Amino acid sequence: QVQVVESGGGLVQAGGSLRLSCAASGSIFSINAMGWYRQAPGKERELVAGITSGGSTNYADSVKGRFTISRDNAKNTVYLQMNSLKPEDTAVYYCNAAILVAAGAYDYWGQGTQVTVSS
Repeated sequence: QVQVVESGGGLVQAGGSLRLSCAASGSIFSINAMGWYRQAPGKERELVAGITSGGSTNYADSVKGRFTISRDNAKNTVYLQMNSLKPEDTAVYYCNAAILVAAGAYDYWGQGTQVTVSS
């Protein structure tokens, strides 16, 4: 069984920073892409940033230059460093990981962590 657990959300003032972490654990053969998504009230879930096992990254235009995604493959962990936060970054942030287990490759989601940016 695989678990994906996020941490690091919270309340921060505009212009501040937060660092999210997401750790995958369990019977994992390997992890391919990992990413962060977010969903604000009344809006669809959107991709914030993604990173491949080789370290290639991609970002939503709205966060480029402010957010940085990274991963530690030895720890099966992905991070999202969020700087210069804006009120419009307020959302529940979800971690996603494409994980190879004995039964095949599947997408796993974390439970989400709330990020609230006050103006």
